[in-house]
Amino acid sequence: MARIHKDDTVKVMTGRNKGTTGKVLAVDTKKATVLIEGVGVGHRHVRPSQVNPRGGKKDIHVPMDISKVALVVDEKTGKTSRVGLVKNTEGSKTRVARQVNNKEIK
Repeated sequence: MARIHKDDTVKVMTGRNKGTTGKVLAVDTKKATVLIEGVGVGHRHVRPSQVNPRGGKKDIHVPMDISKVALVVDEKTGKTSRVGLVKNTEGSKTRVARQVNNKEIK
């Protein structure tokens, strides 16, 4: 079970986008990367084709390493937390916020 899921709100902790928050669009668990809305937008040059006769630039999302982001626990203050996994009494795993006394996430 991944610690960061799609539609989570995360904060970038390192790099040139440090301090920005955004919604997770996709998670790639094999490469350990995430796509964040509005963060890490790059350009791809597109050659002319019949569909796009002029060619030009196309905006794309560049994946960011999952270790560079932290889950936002409190939306108002922007407080972040590490994420832990705890087994329930039924035996299923749930995510908990470590900095907020193991508060269950969603």
